[in-house]
Parts: sequence; C-alpha cells; structure tokens
Amino acid sequence: MQDRVSVPNELQETMRRTVGYALDFVLDTLDYSPDESSVPFNETDLRLQPSADPMMKDQYCVVIWNDDKHSFEEVIKLLCDMTNRTREEATAVANRIDENGREIIDMNTNVMRLLEMAQSVTQIDLGVTIRRAYDTFREQVSEVIIEWLLDLTRSRLGTDYMILREVIATELMSPRRRDSSSYNAHTQAIQLLKDIPNPARLDVLFLYHTRLWKKPRLSCKEIYASVISLSSEHKLSLAGHFANVYPRIIDAYLLVDREAETSIKYFALQLFTVPSVALHVVRNHKLISRLLAIIAAFFTNQIDDKHIVYPPLSDAKLDVESFPFKSKRFMPVFSDLRYLCHTQSVQGLIARNRDYIVQFAKTCQLFMCVNPNKRAVTSHVEYETDAWISVFNVTLSLSRVIKTYGEAYSNATPAELVSAIGTVVHNILAVCTLVEDRLDREKFAPIAFHDVSFGGAMYEVIEFDVLDGWVSFHHSLHWLLAELFKHIDLLTEHSLSKAGMRDIRDVLLQQANDKAILTIIDFPLRVLSMIAQIRTGLWVRNGFAIRGQLLHYRDYMLRELCYDQDLFILQVALVVLDPSVVIVSILDRFGLLGCYGSDVPQYPYEGPQLSSMVEELLYVLITILTETANPSKMSINDAIRREIIHALAMGPCSYTDLVKRVAERLVEDVSFERMLLEVAHFKSPETATESGVYELRDEMYDEVNPFFYHYTRNKREEVETVLRNRLKKKTGVAEPVIVPKPFIVTSGPFAGITTAFKTKALLQVMFYSIHNVLSITTSSGSAPPSAEAILDQAVHLVMVALVEHAAVFSHMSTSETFQDGLTLIDIMCTFEHHENYKAYQPRINWILTQMNHHVPDAVQSRRKVTSQIDSAPNAEEIRKKAAKARQDAIMQQMKAQQASFATNFDDVDDNEDDEMETDNVQNVSFGTCIVCQEDVDSTKPFGALAFLQASRFLRRHPDSSSSQSSNAFLNEVLDSPNSMDRMPDVLPATFPPVVDETQERKYIPLPHFDGFPAQHTRFGLHASFCSHMMHLDCFHQYSLSIRARHRAQATRNHPETISRKEYICPLCKSLGNILLPVSNPPSTNLNETPFPDWIRTAGINILKSKPDHLLESLQFRTGTGEFVFWTAQDSGYSSAVRNYERPEEIDVVRMMETVMVISKSFSQQTRHLRDRPEPEQGERGAGLYLPEDVLGYTIATMETAQRGVDSRGQLMVDNLSETQMRLVRGVLSCLTALVRVHFQGRPDEGKEAVRQAIIKRLLPEWSRTSLTSFSYPLLLRDPFTILVETAAVAPEILRHVLVLTYYASLARTVIGLVYVLNKTRSFSTVQLPSRSYEDIFGDVRMFFMSVVRHSPVFEHTATVAFETFGEARIEKLLYAYTLPFLRKATILCRAILPSAFPTPPSHPNEQEYNRLLRMLGIPPLSTLPHQDTLQNALSGWCAHYGHSHAASQLNCGVTLDLPTVYRLARLPLVLDDLFGQRDKALTCLRCNTLPNDAAICLMDYGEHGECNMHTQVCGGTIGIYFLVKRCSLLYLFANNGTFAQSPYLDAHGEVDISMRRGRRQFLHYARWEEIRKNWLNHQIPTIVARKLESSLDAGGWETL
Repeated sequence: MQDRVSVPNELQETMRRTVGYALDFVLDTLDYSPDESSVPFNETDLRLQPSADPMMKDQYCVVIWNDDKHSFEEVIKLLCDMTNRTREEATAVANRIDENGREIIDMNTNVMRLLEMAQSVTQIDLGVTIRRAYDTFREQVSEVIIEWLLDLTRSRLGTDYMILREVIATELMSPRRRDSSSYNAHTQAIQLLKDIPNPARLDVLFLYHTRLWKKPRLSCKEIYASVISLSSEHKLSLAGHFANVYPRIIDAYLLVDREAETSIKYFALQLFTVPSVALHVVRNHKLISRLLAIIAAFFTNQIDDKHIVYPPLSDAKLDVESFPFKSKRFMPVFSDLRYLCHTQSVQGLIARNRDYIVQFAKTCQLFMCVNPNKRAVTSHVEYETDAWISVFNVTLSLSRVIKTYGEAYSNATPAELVSAIGTVVHNILAVCTLVEDRLDREKFAPIAFHDVSFGGAMYEVIEFDVLDGWVSFHHSLHWLLAELFKHIDLLTEHSLSKAGMRDIRDVLLQQANDKAILTIIDFPLRVLSMIAQIRTGLWVRNGFAIRGQLLHYRDYMLRELCYDQDLFILQVALVVLDPSVVIVSILDRFGLLGCYGSDVPQYPYEGPQLSSMVEELLYVLITILTETANPSKMSINDAIRREIIHALAMGPCSYTDLVKRVAERLVEDVSFERMLLEVAHFKSPETATESGVYELRDEMYDEVNPFFYHYTRNKREEVETVLRNRLKKKTGVAEPVIVPKPFIVTSGPFAGITTAFKTKALLQVMFYSIHNVLSITTSSGSAPPSAEAILDQAVHLVMVALVEHAAVFSHMSTSETFQDGLTLIDIMCTFEHHENYKAYQPRINWILTQMNHHVPDAVQSRRKVTSQIDSAPNAEEIRKKAAKARQDAIMQQMKAQQASFATNFDDVDDNEDDEMETDNVQNVSFGTCIVCQEDVDSTKPFGALAFLQASRFLRRHPDSSSSQSSNAFLNEVLDSPNSMDRMPDVLPATFPPVVDETQERKYIPLPHFDGFPAQHTRFGLHASFCSHMMHLDCFHQYSLSIRARHRAQATRNHPETISRKEYICPLCKSLGNILLPVSNPPSTNLNETPFPDWIRTAGINILKSKPDHLLESLQFRTGTGEFVFWTAQDSGYSSAVRNYERPEEIDVVRMMETVMVISKSFSQQTRHLRDRPEPEQGERGAGLYLPEDVLGYTIATMETAQRGVDSRGQLMVDNLSETQMRLVRGVLSCLTALVRVHFQGRPDEGKEAVRQAIIKRLLPEWSRTSLTSFSYPLLLRDPFTILVETAAVAPEILRHVLVLTYYASLARTVIGLVYVLNKTRSFSTVQLPSRSYEDIFGDVRMFFMSVVRHSPVFEHTATVAFETFGEARIEKLLYAYTLPFLRKATILCRAILPSAFPTPPSHPNEQEYNRLLRMLGIPPLSTLPHQDTLQNALSGWCAHYGHSHAASQLNCGVTLDLPTVYRLARLPLVLDDLFGQRDKALTCLRCNTLPNDAAICLMDYGEHGECNMHTQVCGGTIGIYFLVKRCSLLYLFANNGTFAQSPYLDAHGEVDISMRRGRRQFLHYARWEEIRKNWLNHQIPTIVARKLESSLDAGGWETL
C-alpha cells in the first residue's frame, strides 16, 4: 500500500488550476493546428489560414513532418538542396525529424520563398506545413508542457505517488475553462465537438492527437497509461471517453494520419483487452455496433470529407478496386473488434443478445461472394489485377473475427444457438437466392434445380457448372455458420429437446427446406470444385492471380479459417440431408456424374484432367467421411497433439520447420510445447552445422493416419512408406496392411456421418473409381494417369466402410450390381491378382478376408483358388533365380577378360618401366594446375598458392603485476596436462543445459570475459597453403584476369584487394597473395658423428677457416649473429636479385620475390609492434627477420593450434597434413634462395659460410672474443630461430644443432621464469605435492642456480624466487615452457627430413616430453653431469648473459610464450546474462556510454563496440566479435567483413538471429569450438573472402 499524504485544499486547488491552465493552453493552441500537412496554393490562402496570433505578423515557419515512407537519404539530400545546409547539418535535422516527429527548417518574412520551398517539398509527398511563427512557437511550447505533465505523472508529493496523477486525471476529465485569458475557440473546433455530449478536455485531446507529432503523441499515451493505472474507476472513465470519440479516432487513423504507428487508435489495445473495460464500452457505448457500422461504411467507400459516414447506407455495394481495399490500415480495426469479442464477459453478451448476431451477419453479408472468378477458356486473361490480395487480407481479417464471434456461443443456451443459426441461414439464403441485392446479377443467376438419375434413383440437385459460372472464394456467412455448428454439445438431441426440437435436422428445417439447404451447401461446394479444377490445370489461362488465391485459401496457416470451414459445411449436410443427395450434389458439382455410372454420359474432362479430378473428388469424400476434429469438438490440446504427430510422421524436423506445418493459432497456444515434448524426442545438435530436431516417439506412430486431410498426395505416400516399414519391423510381415482408424464420434449430432457408407451412391463411387482404372489398364495395356493415387483412395474408402459398417457394407457389395452386372466383390477379386497392381494385393486380401466373415459364400465363389495364389510366387521366384544365374555368369566372364588384359598389359609395360625409372625420379608430378589443368612437374615452373597474413596470435606470458588476474595464467600453466597431444575430448554437456549446469552462470568474468590482454601478443607473419598449384605463366595470366574483373565490375566490393597483391584461388576461393615453391623432402642424410666429436671438429674447422669478409658484411652489426639477407627490408636485396644470373634457379627466385614484396609491405607498417633490436631503416638488415617472424612464427601457430588435439597414440606432428609440411618446405626454399642470391659466385652458393657462422654463434668460445662481433648474448635470441636457419642451409647437422638449441631453450626459460616469478605471489598459485619429472630434469636446483650465478643481483632474485615457489613448481614450469620448443622442432625436422625423424614406438601413457626427446635424439637434462661438451656450452652462454646483465648494457629481459591451450574470450552459458545488470560490462571504455549495438571482442579484452577501430589495436587485421543484440558473429578482415551464425542456440537447438523469436539461448559447445578452430587456423580472411566472392555486393559487406 502506498503512503498517502494529506494535502491542504488550497494547495490541491492550486495544483488543479495550474494543470488545468496548462491543458487549456495546449488545447487552445491545437484548436488552430491543421489535421493534415498541406501547403496553401498562394500568398492569399496562406494569410487566410486560421491563426491565434493577435498581431497577425507576417513571420512564417516551414515545418517538415516525419512519415513512414521516406528514407533518411531522401530527406538529407532535399535539405542540402533547398536550405544550403551542409550534409552534417542536414543529417542532424533529419535525425531530429525522426526522433521528434517534425522540425522547423526555415523561418522568415519572405513569404514567396517559403511557399516555394514548401511546395517543392510536397513534390516528393513529404509532409510539410507553413504557418505563422506565433502559432508554431505555441505548438513547440505545448510540446514542453506535455513533457512537463508526463514528468508530473512520474513524480511524488512526499511519499505519495498518486496525488499528482489524480490531479491530472481530474483535470483531463473536466470540461475546458473559457475565461478572458484563453483565446476564443476557432469555429472548426466547435464544429468538431458538436456531436459529443459534454466534451471533456480528454475528448478533445484524443481528437487532436493527429495534430500532434511523434514525441508529444508518445508522451500523451504515457500520461493516459499512468491515469488508467490509478484505479479501475479511472480505467473505466478514460475508456468511456475513448469510446465516445472512437469513431472519430478511426476516421483520422484510416483517412488522415500520416504517422499511423503513433496513432492514439493503438491505445485501444491497452483498453479493449481488459474484460471489465470491454464489457463497459460494449454495453454502454455500443462499440461493437459502431465498429461494424464503420467496417460496412468504409469498405463500401461511404467517405465524406475525410469522415466515414454514420449510419451507413444499407444498399451500398463493395468495389474491390476502391481505396478502402487498397489501404493497409484496416487490419487493426478488425483486431479491435476481435479484442472486444474475445473477452469472456462480452462473449456472454453476444450469446444472449440476438441483436449482435443480426448486426454481424449483416456485415458479413457485404463480403459474400466478393471478387468472383470465371474460367478463361480460349485466351489468357489480359490484365491480371492484384485486387485479390487486398480482398483476401480483408476477408481473412474478418474470418478471425468470425472465429471469435462463433466461439462466443459456447456460453449460449441451445435456444440462443438455434436462433443464431437461424439468423445466419436466413442471411445466407437472402444473398444466395438474390432476394437481397448483394450479388451482381450479371454474374450470379437465380438458383435452378435439375433432375439427375444416379444408381437407379432420381435426385433433384442444383444446376451449376463451375467451368462456366462465376465462383468466389469468399463466403463469410458460411464460415460463421460452420463456427456455430461446432458447438456440438448444444446440438445433441437432449439439449435440443429443451428448445423444442428433435435433432440437428430440425435446426435447419425451421428456416429452410431441403432445397434451401442444398442452396446453402452449394456455394462452399463450388469453391471445392473450383479448387480441384485449378489444381488440375483447367484454369491456367486465368494467370497467377487464380493460383495465388488457391495457395492462400489452402495455406496451412489460413486454411482453418476458410477451406476447412467449407469442408465442415459438407459434413453438416451429411447429417442434415440424405447422404445420397449430398454425394450426388458433389459429383454433379465436380462434373463427374458421367464417369460414375450416371445416365449423363458426357463429362467435360479428358485424359490426365479426368484422373486428377477423380483424385480431388475422392480426397474431399475421404475428408468429410473420416475427419473428426469438428464433429467431435476436439479440444485444443488434442488438436495440437494430432497436428504435431502428423507433421513429424514424415520424419524428424527442426522446430522452425515444424511450426510452418501447423496452424498459427495452435502454435501460439500455451500448451503447444508441452504437447510437443509429450509426443516427440528432442535430438540436440552435435556438430557445428546441425540444428536440433524433434523426432516422433515410436508409440505415437500408432496415431498416424496417412489419409490425414492436411497431407498432400506426396506427403501421404511418404507417411505410408514410413508406417509400412515400421509395421514390417514390428510384425515381421513382408507386406503389412495399414488398417484405418474407426470414426471416433459415436454420439452427438455428427455420429450419423458414417451412415453414408450404407448408401448405394457411395458404393457406386467406390465401384467405378476402381472399375474405371482397371478397365482402362486392361484396354490400353498401361495404367492411366494418377491410377495409383485413385486406387489408394478408393481402396481406403472401402477399408473405412468395412471398419465402420462391415456387415451392411459386405451385403451391399454382393447384392448391388453396376456395369455389366458386376458387384464390388467381383471387382475386388479381379483386382487382387491384376498384373499391373500387385502392390495392392495385401490390402485387397484384407478387404476380402473381412467380407468373408459376413458373406463367405459370395467371396469364396468369386475369389481365385488358393493354390493359384501360392503358385504365382513360386513361378516368380523361379524367374528371379534364372535371371540371377545369368547375371553371375556374365560377371565371371568379364572378370576373366579383365585378368587376361591386365596380364598382357603388364608384360608389355615391364620393359618400359625399366627404361623410364630414371626419368620418373626427376619428373615427379604434384597434381594439376588449376588454370590449365595440365600436370605440374619439373617440365614447367610452378608454385603453390599461399597466403601470408599479419598476425598477433601468439601470446606471451603477461609479466605485469597490474595485469588482469596476474596469477591466473601461471596457475593455468601449473595445471596444464603432461601431454598436450593426449588430452581427452571435453565432452559437452547435454543441450540445452539442465538447470544445475547453469550454476556456472554465477561466474561471468566481467568486464573482460576472460579475454587475453592484447598488449601481450607477439606480432609475426603467418603463412598458409590452400594446397592448389599453378604454373608461373598461368599465375601471371590469372592475375591479369583479376585486374580485368575489377575494371569490369567497378562498383563491386571485391573479395580481394589488388594493391595488397591479393587473389582468390579459382577452385576453393581461399585468399592468397604469394606463390611458394613446391618440393619433396631433400635426400640429405644426417651427420652421424657423435655429438662431442662433432663439436670438437666444428671448432677445429672454424680455426682453420680463413676470414670471410663477405659473410661478415652480411651479419648484423648488433652482434646478434643474424643475417641481413634474411630481413624483409634489407637495402641490398634488390641489387642482389637484379645481378642474379643463374637461369635454372630464376623461377624459385621469382616466387621468393612474391614473399619478399608482401613481407616488406607488412614490415614497413609494423615496426612499432616489434621489440627486437634492429638496424635503422635504410641500413642493411632492417625489418622483419624471416626465419623468426615468418617461418618460426608459422610453425609456432601450427603447434599452438594442435594443443589439446588428440594424436591417437602417435605424436602431435602425425596430425599435420602433407600440405602443411609442403608449406614449411616452401618457405624454407625461399630462405635458401636468399642465401643463394647473395653468394651466387660460390660453388656451394654460400651454404658452408652461413653454416659456419651459425656454428660460431652457438659455440660460446666465439661469443665474446675480439675476433668476432657476437657481443649479444645467445640466450636473448629465440633458439628455435637458429634451428630454422640451420634447416635452410645445413639440414644434415640438424640433430646436433637441435641438442644445442634445446639446452639454450632450457637456460633461456630459467631466465624468463625469474622475471615472471619475481612479480608473482606464490601463496595464490597452485600447490604441487611433489616432483614428477626427475627422470627428465635431474637436479633442478643445481641447473637453475648455475644459469643465474654469473650476475650477483640476478642470482639473489632467482634464489628468492626458487625458495618461494619450491622445486616441484619450478620443475613443472620448466617442463611446460620448454615442451612447445620440442613440438615445434618435430614439425621442422619432420618437414625437411621425414625419414630421419620417424615416430618412435611408445607406451600409451608415456609423457609427451620423453617421446619427443627420443624422436629428436636429445639427451635429457638429467644426463648433463656426464656431458662435458654440453656443460661447457651452457656455462659459456650463461656467463655471457650474466656479464651482460651485470653490466646493464642491454635490455636483458626474456619474455616467454604462453605454453597453454589458447581459448577465446569466455561467453556466459546463458545469453540472458549479457543483459540486464550485465549491461555495465558492455560499456564502451572510450566514451563510457552503453552502445546501442554492443559487441564483445572474442580475442582479447578491451573496448567494446566500434569494431573496426578496436580490431586495429587488438587483432591487427582480423577481428572476431559477438554482436550481442543481433545475436550473431562478426568476422572482420582488413576493412571487409561478414556475419556468421551465433554460437548460441535456443532450447530447440536453432539459431535465433537478432533474437526475433525471443527464446532463451544457450552456448553450444561444437559451434563455439568451430569459431575457435577458425581463429587458431587463421581462417578469418578466407571466410570473409568466400562470403564476398559468393555475392555480387555493391552496397558494402555490411548489407549482407
């Protein structure tokens, strides 16, 4: 309860007066405002406009009004042209027009100029007014006053929230005050209110709503909403005022309002859906009657001076081409009527008061037989109008009201229902018999009857030819009658006896005789016949319009409003009339009496058309004789259950597909999903591309009826196959029979429908349906069109008859004779063994067996003897066996011929193989060129298409103590598994997650979603192959064709950018920008000298060698030991290439050139991202270092992508493809070519010189002597880079260099760990119980301390770190951080010398580290005490580092790469958690506001939104974002991008783009993993390119 405060009377009076004055000011102002935006023709008219300006000053304003027709661009262009505004100013004005609803664009005294401006705006039909500045200013003040009143409704006085709203409500419902201070009301205003008794301010405000614009309109609605929330009295009072002026509101909405979506008319939704309000306005304000009058007057175009005439003229006619039908605004008027009629209290009123049904029937009369069609016979309809669309929109809106009106009678008494039925029948007959002048007499003739002889009896039925007459789809009164007949509980004999009637037949006979009833049913029957003819193709000359009407009429969403109602009217006819009369009427209307044994032999169809019409006829008969939903008044739950079962019987489908097969009314029911789970299993999506599907439970198949009336023929056949296969499995019977279900309606008015099976007329239909097909087949030797469909339906009818009335039907089948004296049993016995129709044998067998129970003599005397039945399969079996034997003999003969041919061919080829063996070694084919399709081999230069892209993928261990969750990364390393290639697959939880799993939602890492900090990533270039080859010449031609395409499609946003040297692979559409050499592994053998001996020999060779000045000039002056020719911006590169003269190697150099061009381009733009010491630009050796930043980086990304991927009992390297190995060899070939280019005069092409320089760099005695310039400690370089350098020039010494670089990596890791641990608190890191890797590392403490002992300060820091963290944790960190080095080394070694580095046998549980050491031949650290040579090397490296550290002459910090599995940012399990309170997580860190369309970067943490800007600081050239409100992914690459499906799925396992369906959504594991894999494998550029390639996109990729 709110705390009310007592308010002094004086204060209350003051408040009321203030609010009253404010409201009166608004109303006085709006008195003079125009209803419509229009511009005077001339200056005189302008000055004559009504105005409140007492001075009548000639100062005018031009105002532009918002509407829903014009785009921003149109308005901006107009403003720029007319008002000389800049584009920015015009955009701001356009935004204000959209936001506020209008804007003043000019104000001055130059009347002619303003008039000219306003009239030019009207040229494009944009709303514009030109009025005195005084009036415009007052209107702007009124807007402020309305905002002030809205603020008051949200304010409180003390603790009282209601007092101010009560004051506003009181004043709104009081009349206007007119005293000396207010202006005299404009005469038009007085005129407007003349027919409203005692108008209150609220009435006037409602009427003036169209004079306001968007913002004050919405504010007024909020004020009204606050008033109705005060109390039920206020609600009823406001509703009364609304109802008073409702007709005027509808006038304005339908005829005047430019901005319909803000119309006060929509306030009806808030009022009319409240039961008490609905009852109040219907009872006291006669609103249903007014609405029906409005509908009648509007659609008969009774519109006078922007007002709908009331009361309407009763004899006015519809014109479907008139404005009302073309208006799109009428639907909400029908909706208002539906809301009013839907409430329980109003439904009771409708049922009890006959006036309502009388008025409604009169309104429905208007739309009877509207827009009829006549078949075009000889020529095509010349002009196809689209009026049928408008008519369908109107009648289907009306039919929804009809459904609601009909439902109201569930509350009626039998007498009231009978009275309503009588009223509707009277109206139908008045229209159909032309008593009322509703139908066009030129198109509809008076009803005439004719006599028809059928089955030996005479029937008087209506004479009408659908092929020649006018037929409409729209029979609204029949639909209403069908709705009334659905109340079967009120139409039982017991209920009707209270109304003085015996049965349902009396209900109709009180108003109509049998002929009249035939007249009633004939109109729906004409529609059914026309539909059959359209489907048969007899109306093709009527064009698309007739097809469109049919599709709408039978559409699964709409059919229950119209088509199903027509079928139900026929069911009513079956119980009211003699079923034989109904059947004969149907045959007559379908034009099929002649082919069913009538004396009328001629029928208007031929060939396939006849078969199709018979099929359609049988469909209608089966439906009206077996459909039980309406005759049994099936509950909504049962209806939903039945629809779902029959929709899923065809096979599993997604939820979206399912709801497309079920009527909208059923899908929207609250019990739909509950019923779905009762009858179906949900199969959750397992892969990234799957959706969730629903599968029918096995036991539910028993409820499936293959002849369900919503099935098409194809669907019926599909379902029959499914049911037969299921029965086959269940029963073991080879050819099972699907027995029809019995008609479940055993009591009530419709129980008598099945008596039709006792009539000779229906028996005759069954007989001739089968007989005609069999006789045509016998005479022509082949089956007629649609034979199977007709026989399926006819046999089904016979089976249904046997299920319902077996005894009577069996006796009739033997006694009633037809053509040639045959009975139905005769035909069945002939049919049973017909050669062409063996598939029907099991069903005919079932029918004859059932009949045998009742007429055994008749069946057995006609049926063929059983022995013949048995012998037929035996003969068939013998024939099959003979055919099989012949086939086997032919196959044996072919095999013998093939073997003989192969033997001879091998003999011939043996000699040739010997001769060609030597050639094949040199001329290996690598596949075909994808341009010219010729083999790619050494005869013509070729390369592989590859892509080199900038990457910030690799992660370094964040060492900043202030970084987000500083210990989280170290804990992740300590928790990492022993083997990165033996990780078990993380099995996803069930989908959708159960409630317990959503407890994980409590942990949502805000505001960064556990992203990785972008500043701790390492920049490099990532190379990738698409595996397709191209000749160099073809590549050149292809590049020219790309340029030509760009010129030809100048406006297109192309997938590749020529300035970046990009192209698209013609085959797989991957993006590329370089061409790489392709080669097989070299035939080099490893140097087998023992390691100590090799070191000694290498040292001696260096001492013996002469100084190499060329080599020294090609090494870095910084003393790092790197080579200038391997840098991307080396100034000497271009001259070296120009002077290169070896033609046999020029092709590799040309491909190397593509790599160098791209590398240089990236290198020039990214100096700020590299922290390696480099020479200045222009000096030799500037830029990216290719062994480290291209090949080293690419191998590192390959290794990272394989972390956590199971290698299935082998090594991680065995997971990699041959394509990836070729890629490594291709980049190495380019590195080797660079050496060759710079040492071209030497016989060994400089390999020996570079090899010696690498060994010098590794041997510590050469590091600090005055002879060389290796002043830079080796431990500050990445040891893997040195391994790559070795692979490029001296693969034979790889194993020895591996040992050295591995130990360098160990020492370097120790240094890196000291830096990491120095800034980490040990108590919050994971504790380890004991050491686990003693066999690998031996004495960790001794090794750790020996690395750091050469610098006292560093040694002290390291000692503290070791003591704090302990040996177990240090050992685990050493293991984790050096494991990636070994994994990368295996990739490099396997790519170059696969035979020298095979996968060794191992135990399944052996740690990956041990397996890799064994494969690479590296002695573990635990053996170091026995390795003097290695001890010396380590000691030298560490001493060099220690002295440099002590001298502080260099930055001696070492950053380690993160060795864990890479993850994307963490999104919550349930999407809901990104909304509500979580919105603060999506606040932009740049401007501290919440963006309209927030996006979460999935690669790092940082700013949200502004995706392209953020990409530059996060992913470099790529971005991966989750767009929260659009619920989709965004991939960005270099100014292009594409949208992809969200990783979230709703509970039905489906993507919900932009959350249109609004269901709860959950993160799907497989989809999330797919996104991660795309990122790990650097696939984003190719995904974007493929999307752009697949669409001719001229509007920018954002429009995709």
